Amino acid sequence: MVEEVVNPNNKSTKNKTARPRPVYLWNVLDVQKWLRRHCSDYYQLYHEKFLFHDITGRVLLRINENILLRLGIINEEHRMDIWREIMKLHLKTDILEIRDIERKNNSNDD
Repeated sequence: MVEEVVNPNNKSTKNKTARPRPVYLWNVLDVQKWLRRHCSDYYQLYHEKFLFHDITGRVLLRINENILLRLGIINEEHRMDIWREIMKLHLKTDILEIRDIERKNNSNDD
């Protein structure tokens, strides 16, 4: 999820320093990419459940272990592994938000 930037020569390039799109703006396909990348061992088993329930980024951030169970992820080990990846995503999201707040506060101090 790297933003595309047009350079002065009108050629499209990938900006590697661009901040990824916030999770709460992810659509169903973004969540599928995340699931495939971070839960690859379980992707084939559960990607259709995520699709069927239209799991977006906003929903993903609200998922807990009980919801995973209700989605049909019965195997406790699978459920805990997916839950762990969701919690890592929470942490990354929180860190980015804290950095944005700090950056904003520092620019206001100038």
